[in-house]
Formats: sequence, C-alpha cells, structure tokens
Amino acid sequence: MDTTSFAPNVASPRQPELAPSTGTKARSKRKWSLAAVLVLAALLGSLAGAVLVARAGDRVSVLGIARDVQAGQKITDQDLVTVSFAEDPGLSPVPASERNSVVGQIAAVDLRRGGLLTRSQLTAGGGLGDTKEIVGIEVKRGFAPRGELQPGDKAAAVLLPAQGAGGSTSSSKGGQTSNSDVIEVTVKSLSTPDASGAMVVNVAVDPADGARLATLAAANQVALVREPRGGN
Repeated sequence: MDTTSFAPNVASPRQPELAPSTGTKARSKRKWSLAAVLVLAALLGSLAGAVLVARAGDRVSVLGIARDVQAGQKITDQDLVTVSFAEDPGLSPVPASERNSVVGQIAAVDLRRGGLLTRSQLTAGGGLGDTKEIVGIEVKRGFAPRGELQPGDKAAAVLLPAQGAGGSTSSSKGGQTSNSDVIEVTVKSLSTPDASGAMVVNVAVDPADGARLATLAAANQVALVREPRGGN
C-alpha cells in the first residue's frame, strides 16, 4: 500500500504586533507645543500694541522751550514750541492752548531749549519799559537774600560806606540808615550764585539814581533788601 507522505502544514510564524511608536507621539506633542507658543506670542503682541495705542491716546499738547531765554527777559512766540506729551500726574507743563497768554510774560528763571514750560517759571511782573536805567550789581554772600529775589521784585538798594570809613555823613544818629542811603529798584534778572555765593543782579532804577548806584556798585558798596510782595 502506497503511503503518501505529506509534509506537516506548518503555518508561517505570525508577526508580532508592534506597539505604537513613542517617537511619533513626541513629535506630535512638540508640534502642539510650538503652535501654543506661537499663539501666545501673537496674543502678547496684540496686547502690547493695544497698550501703546491706549497710551498714545493719553498724550496732550503742551508748550516746550524752543530756544534759551534768560531770566528777566520777555517771552516771545518764537521762544515757544508745541510738543506732544504723555500725561504724568507728577508734571504740570503749560497746555498749548494757553500759548497766547504766555507770550509777553517774563521768565522768572533761565529757560533752556528742549525743556517743558511750567507756570512756576513765569512771572507777570517785570515789564519795565524804556523809562528806567539798568544797573548790574555784583553782590557778595550775605549782601542779598539768597534764593528770595525774583524778576519783578521791588527791592531797596542800601548804599554802604566805603571800607575803613567812619560812617556815612547822611546817616542819622544810632547808626540807622536815612532815606538818602536807599535807592528803590526793581529786579530785572539775576544770575546763579557762584562758588563763593556772589551773584549779579540786574536792576531797573530811575535815571536820576542810575549813575550813583552804578558807582557804588562798582565799589561793592551796595546791599539789596527785598521788599514785601503784593501789598503796601
């Protein structure tokens, strides 16, 4: 009896199932992270732009100083410039709308180009016209009130005896100063005190007293006394 031999039916080995690749998941997470960063950056950029626009909306027009102006000088329209200024509660520059009222006022201090103009830098007084003579008086420390004189102030120029002199022939008994030893003046401008405390004060004086005051000022025989402001 013929016996037919059959080879055993051996099934081909089954391929094992592969676990999902962890590398694919990592790449997917990185893509999502990058997208989130880009979205966040876009949101921050939009927020910053909105803040800048909001701040730009808070800017106001104020007066700046177009060129240097010395203390005591009258302010002209050419001395002023309109600038855009971000409002700051700590600063109070003069609004540009008040330009016409500022023109013609007197600078109470030296004004420097590029700065902002404030009310404290102005004085309405000091318009002296052309009827007065101007005398420059260099006063030493202690011969004028430090930090108290301003353009437009009325002052008494006290005429002092020469050094070594026994006294003034016009002085009364008791060492008191007579009216002839005092000349009424108006402060026009003044310099910043130097290292020794001396400063130059330009004053307006009646023509009848100008030459006498200038002579005594050149000999350092003048002291200034500020008179009360705003009343008799």
